[in-house]
Amino acid sequence: MSNALDQRKENKMGVMPVKKLIVTMSLPMMISMLVQALYNVVDSIFVAKIGENALTAVTLAFPMQNMMIALAAGTGVGINALLSRSLGERRFDRSDEAANVGIFLTFMNFLLFLLMGIFLSRGFIASQTANEEIINDGTAYLGIVCTLSLGLFCQVTFERLLQSTGRTFFSMISQLTGAIINIIFDPILIFGLLGFPALGVAGAAYATVFGQTVAAFLGLFLNIKYNPDIKIRISQIIKPKGDAIKEIYFVGIPSILMMSIGSLMTYLMNNILIAFSTTATAVFGVYFKLQSFFFMPVFGMNNGLIPVLAYNYGAKKKDRIDEALRFSLVLAVIIMSIGTIVFEAVPGLLLSMFSASEDMLSIGIPAMRIIAIHFPMAACSIVMGSIFQAFSKSIYSLIVSVGRQLIVLIPVAYLLALTGNLNAVWFAFPIAEVISLLLSLIFFKKVYGVTAGLLKGEEAE
Repeated sequence: MSNALDQRKENKMGVMPVKKLIVTMSLPMMISMLVQALYNVVDSIFVAKIGENALTAVTLAFPMQNMMIALAAGTGVGINALLSRSLGERRFDRSDEAANVGIFLTFMNFLLFLLMGIFLSRGFIASQTANEEIINDGTAYLGIVCTLSLGLFCQVTFERLLQSTGRTFFSMISQLTGAIINIIFDPILIFGLLGFPALGVAGAAYATVFGQTVAAFLGLFLNIKYNPDIKIRISQIIKPKGDAIKEIYFVGIPSILMMSIGSLMTYLMNNILIAFSTTATAVFGVYFKLQSFFFMPVFGMNNGLIPVLAYNYGAKKKDRIDEALRFSLVLAVIIMSIGTIVFEAVPGLLLSMFSASEDMLSIGIPAMRIIAIHFPMAACSIVMGSIFQAFSKSIYSLIVSVGRQLIVLIPVAYLLALTGNLNAVWFAFPIAEVISLLLSLIFFKKVYGVTAGLLKGEEAE
């Protein structure tokens, strides 16, 4: 074909040495995810200085906030899979379509949470506590991050477009910029520095959405300027094709549901723990922030791995798929094992960053040590799950997530809570991870075995 689109070169995901490719693709995202984790922690550190109730309020808002991230990231997974596979198949018209339809879906997702922020924020927080101070702070925080969430949705989409075409360095620049702005403005807006009013918990929310909005504009600029593998066209954005939406959400909906299940899990866990004390809930919130220092880099690596697997699946290069999986699994286990060691060795030091009271330390130290047992197992499940997403079998990731978080984790935590022993509740996490790992192994063997056989057959022909 003489069309200019056909002149695009073979993407590096099909030719670069695999280990170098995984590092090149993943390292920028791992760094940006680490910074993301840092600003989540810094956010809570500053909020904790207001008081334990303020920290609890942000913890109770987290499930809804995580729902936004789930919708944005899950849609991004669908865009990522369709775009990367289309590039591997050299169907450039289809890869452009994936990008532009993805931008349309971004605006639709924002409108949904705009309405939820206006009408559901207070009821959501009040369903978890009767403490009026916590309800007011939580409502203020959640209302702001929902109604001003366009920056979040656009940031995630534009970063996914860069990731899908192998330009993870630019994705890192976008995410780093948003995170750094958030970190800078957190103390300024929370405590009223440099002439700004002291906004308390609301200040943390405004700092977050400001950082996301700046990152979104930067991501758009980087795609237009430095991403020749896709062409952003307003005509395709405002007139999206139904078949592209269907294909994006065929992969994306299981991912959205999988991540949304995490929101439901945290919501239910908050309700289980707050029956013991608001401090127990605050400890759970602190754990979620701290564990992100190790989970986020692994997810960053996974985000770099998925387009590599999808591209080479489209290009029918089985050896590159095998090598990418082996290398990523070793790297993920090393990262998560370091996390386990840190949580076991210095849990008190970690908690002290959040102005922890003696009560919080007495609850939090055993909690950190018990939960961290499962980190290396989680690493294996995450890497195996990349195959499900890259090969458009995300339904298996959904089944694993449902099994871990809803069928096992919450019921086990509830039953252990009936003993009246808070420390027993934390054992629900490693118990659930064992089930998750077993399910992941079963589905991985099924999906990868069939795919390997198909690729071998095509190579033989």
